[in-house]
Amino acid sequence: MRGDLEWGGVPGLVRSAAARFADREAVVEGRTRVSYAELGARVERAAAACVASGVRVGDRVAIWAPNTLDWIVSALGAVSAGAVLVPLNTRFKGTEAAYVLARSRAKLLFVTGTFLGTSYVASLRRAAGEPGDADPGPAAGPLPGLPHLERVVVLADDAPADFRTWKDFLADGEGVGSDEVRRRGAAVSGASPSDIVFTSGTTGRPKGALITHAQTLRGYEIWSDLAGLREGDRYLIVNPFFHTFGYKAGIIACLMRGATMVPQPVFDVDTVLANVAAERISVLPGPPTLHQSLLDHPARDTYDLSALRLVVTGAAVVPLRLVERLRTELGVDTVLTAYGLSEASGIVTMCRRGDRPEVIASTSGRAIPDTEVRVVDASGVPAATGSPGEVLVRGFNVMSGYFEDEAATAEVLTPDGWLRTGDVGVLDPEGNLRITDRIKDMFIVGGFNAYPAEIEQLLGLHPDVADVAVVGVPDSRLGEVGRAYVVRRPHSTLTADDLITWSRREMANYKVPRTIAFVTGLPRNASGKVVKGELRGR
Repeated sequence: MRGDLEWGGVPGLVRSAAARFADREAVVEGRTRVSYAELGARVERAAAACVASGVRVGDRVAIWAPNTLDWIVSALGAVSAGAVLVPLNTRFKGTEAAYVLARSRAKLLFVTGTFLGTSYVASLRRAAGEPGDADPGPAAGPLPGLPHLERVVVLADDAPADFRTWKDFLADGEGVGSDEVRRRGAAVSGASPSDIVFTSGTTGRPKGALITHAQTLRGYEIWSDLAGLREGDRYLIVNPFFHTFGYKAGIIACLMRGATMVPQPVFDVDTVLANVAAERISVLPGPPTLHQSLLDHPARDTYDLSALRLVVTGAAVVPLRLVERLRTELGVDTVLTAYGLSEASGIVTMCRRGDRPEVIASTSGRAIPDTEVRVVDASGVPAATGSPGEVLVRGFNVMSGYFEDEAATAEVLTPDGWLRTGDVGVLDPEGNLRITDRIKDMFIVGGFNAYPAEIEQLLGLHPDVADVAVVGVPDSRLGEVGRAYVVRRPHSTLTADDLITWSRREMANYKVPRTIAFVTGLPRNASGKVVKGELRGR
């Protein structure tokens, strides 16, 4: 089944899910339980309010909020009104959020009230309260520094006088009929832009990857098939909605299959355990750190986790022990690894159910159907099987480009359609991809290329190492050497000399870290990736 052909666009998917799974639970948030029929009605009401507020087909609508029912309703409502969704990272500061809002020329913003002790509204007003230099035209809305932003809706009961509350915003749409909302949804085709996901900006200013409705639906129909997501599954969505993994492998996939969404706004292992037990969670995707902390929690055995049947994970490093521990200690039937990036709709490769455990543990699987993956050397020539090089991908999943940025697009998209990912990887004879690093993270030790992710995976085999990150640091003799930041397991007495001695037995000398720093935790962004820049800064 080709989802993009069946539903046409995300609005069609929402209506179809509301009809097909009407009485099933769609979203559980605390004591609030919403059926698919009710979710469809709420989304239609939000779409009507978007229409009433002046949103037209193709306008950008942003959302800056944590994983909640209101995020689901407002985001799907905007897309159902024909808007292009622009999700904002909840870890952004006001200035960073204002940059993305200005860059995308968002017309409408949904924003949370206070989250993690921060008033997002106050933060944004400080950052965008004055006219901007780039576009000094008259402001249409409440923030002079963002002249294109006509309306800000606070997803709360209270809002400043020049903003709208969520309740008042929904009331604005009561004069817009269902027929008009349906016409808006019908105006969206598979080729229409669905969302603009801005990259994390680790290599400069964030850039917005433009993805269509057809790419979204086709990609996550495939994801749902390969993962084995099914009607009646109960899916704890800890991955942030602003990230492709949370929004598309979460919300969109659940709409396709009639699974119940249980959004969790912040990763907290105690809350995850409580949710899994209380809600009989069967599906728990997330970064390896999520599953590692679950397995290592001292009170794990006091929770009933027996409903868990499906885990999908992926990162530069998936500890080799993690897959087997999930299967043996938690009894998870299906554990899969995958790889993707925003510029390729969030999905490039994925393991298949039935793959050998060592394939799942050591690779990110094979190219998804109807796409190609290759690894090339520095001159662009395909690398030999088993040799590292830059990962390139081509197919329906590759973005049309960065939003209104031809120069940046030309840097990553070749004339014949290959996307340069900036990731270093190795293909095995079966076509399974192992990501070894980011090109920018590689360092050179006395003429040898050292890949931090490879070293991290080896260090992770030490029984006293709970988490680890490696960066290159300057060295007067060798140019650069490795420095490892290590989180010890509880009660471990591991020393730096112990770990370096062990490393010399387990890996080539140039890979052995010259210094070890023990830390209580690694700095990670909201997507679970280690912030290597912060470690280098230390």
